[in-house]
Order: sequence, then C-alpha cells, then structure tokens
Amino acid sequence: MISRYHLKAYALLIITTLCWGLNAIISRLAVGEISPMQLVTFRWLGVILILLLIARKHIARDWPILRRHLLFLGLMGSCGFTVFNALFYVAGHHTSAINIGILQGSIPIFVLLGSLLILRHPISRIQGAGVGITLLGVAIVAARGDLGELAALSVNRGDLFMVIACFFYAAYSIGLTRRPKVSALGLFTIMASAAWLASLPLVAFETWQQGWNMPSHTGWLLVALVTVLPSLIAQIFFIQGVALIGPGRAGVFVNLVPVFASIMAVIFLNEVFELYHALALALVLGGIWLSEIGKTGHP
Repeated sequence: MISRYHLKAYALLIITTLCWGLNAIISRLAVGEISPMQLVTFRWLGVILILLLIARKHIARDWPILRRHLLFLGLMGSCGFTVFNALFYVAGHHTSAINIGILQGSIPIFVLLGSLLILRHPISRIQGAGVGITLLGVAIVAARGDLGELAALSVNRGDLFMVIACFFYAAYSIGLTRRPKVSALGLFTIMASAAWLASLPLVAFETWQQGWNMPSHTGWLLVALVTVLPSLIAQIFFIQGVALIGPGRAGVFVNLVPVFASIMAVIFLNEVFELYHALALALVLGGIWLSEIGKTGHP
C-alpha cells in the first residue's frame, strides 16, 4: 500500500517531468526565434521577477538561514539551472535528437552512482534493473522504435556537452539532500538569482561571437512559457519531490521526460503516435515501479 506521503512525491515528480517534456517542445519551437543563451538568461530573469512578487515573505523569514548558505546555493543554481540548460540548448546545435534523448536518460544513473559514492546509499539489484528498464524505454523513444539506429550513435561535441549537462544536473539533485531547512520558495529564489547571474557571462560571450538579435514575438512568448512551467513550477516541485523520497528514487522519474515529450509532440506538433511510444511508456513506468520496490531503505 503506497502511503499518501509517497503519492504526493509521485504527483509532484510526474508534473515536473511533464513540464520538462514541454521544455523539449519549446526548445524546438525556439530555433530561429531566440538564441540559446538569450532563452536561458530571460527565463531566469522572468522567474526572479515572479518570485519577488510571491516569495518576499518566505525570503525575509528564511534570510538568516539562507545567508549562511549563499555560496552553496549559488553553486547549486549555477550547476542545476544555468550550466545544464546552456549545455542542453547548445548540444541541440551539434548532435541529433536521438543522441540527446538517449544521453538525457543517463541522469538517473549519475544520480544513483553519486548517491552511492557521496551519500553512501547502496543500490539494490532490483533498483538497478529498474533503471535499466527505464533506459530501454528511453532508447526506444530516442531511436523511434528502431534500436538498430543506436548502432549509428556517434560521439561529437554535442554528445559530450549533453553528458556533461547530465552530470551537472545529477550533482544538483544530490546536492538537494543537503539543502538548508527553509521553504522551497525561499530556497528557489536564491538559486534562481544565482542562475540568472551565472547566465550573464554566457549570453555576453554568445553576443560577442554571434551578435545580438532581438527575440521575435514568438520568442518572447516561448520565454514566458518556459519561465512559468519548466523553470518555476517544475523546479519547485522537483525540490519538494527530492525532499520527500530522496535523489536516487526521484531521479528515476527523469526517464519520463522523453516519453512525455513524445506524447506532447503528437498533441502540439501533429506527429503520429506509434506503437513504440506505448511500449516505451510501459517500460519506463515498469522500471520506476521496480526501482521503488527495490529501494534499500534510504529516502
């Protein structure tokens, strides 16, 4: 019998992955409308402006604790928000969607291995099998139902960028276990502020390399969407989900992102839903179930 405590975590993490799946759709729509670093910078600026309106009481109440952890939270925001997203968007210019889908599915592996090495949380065989099954589901989606395409996977700069991005987000996920005991809104405000500050040198470098092109009207609309859903709602829910069930088990849900992205591509981009999408979804959900029943006692 799953407790209400765990059901809350599962709901938060499913909504999180839905928002992140939508981010994949937005990233495709953004090509030619707004540059990658502009999207990173403006999304976190938008998040900060919203948080200053809704989180002022939380920030004021939590500030004595937050102030003592500014360096740690700054590193968390820079790694999990700025660096991951910057590498993700840049990778899309150098590698295929197949590669990105496969490599993004490696985040739970980085999280579980990091939890083992840093937090000394053991990984059970059943939990490892669950991760493997979810990765198979991710691979089926990424290969569009033809696993023979995986043999053509080539390593290039984009692949390397994506692997590094996954490492940074896994480090962020593990770091959340050491978060100070403050509200999610207060915590997120500090990390989002750090993310925006860390993005400024990146957008400056991009402008120096490519020049500044003002985003189109569509580009600004995409900034608004990515600010509210993947950047604001998803990150707050992910913080709460990790706090409830830990980074290892929460990280497995990341495998839902490519599945949800495929489903939303059917809805928003009029792509055809294939049999392999249903098979991949069954594998991912089955893998998460195995990972849950194979938990080793750590939250």
